[in-house]
Amino acid sequence: MEENVMEFGNMAKGVGMAVACAMVAACAEFEESGLPGSASSMAHNQMMLVRSEPPTFGYYRLASLTRIYPDFAFFVAKRGTPDFLAETESDDQDYYILYDQRKREAFACRTSPGQRRTIEFAGPYPVTEGEYRTLDGFRKGLPR
Repeated sequence: MEENVMEFGNMAKGVGMAVACAMVAACAEFEESGLPGSASSMAHNQMMLVRSEPPTFGYYRLASLTRIYPDFAFFVAKRGTPDFLAETESDDQDYYILYDQRKREAFACRTSPGQRRTIEFAGPYPVTEGEYRTLDGFRKGLPR
């Protein structure tokens, strides 16, 4: 009898672990779904400050994109974390712009929905004086 209880307990642990894994995968899919309340829907047409301490929404969004696109992760590892991330989309393309204020340059990235692992990069482009002032104004207006 005691063996049956232990066997049942082990089976329950296995089922619980499988359910937990499925829930984590579902949460990750939801964040990129574009559904209301998901990270991708909240980031649509936004300029986001990327700061790790304290972590900003832009930092979390950047981390999410690096998990989805290995090339994006490689790019950020090589070039460094940008100061700002802009995100928008058209009917058939998703666009991301990475701003580095220190170097006064920006990179444009694009991908097609459904092409979850492919992303194209262009740049660097010089950040104009107007863009620099706007970004600097965002940064100065935020608490540290």
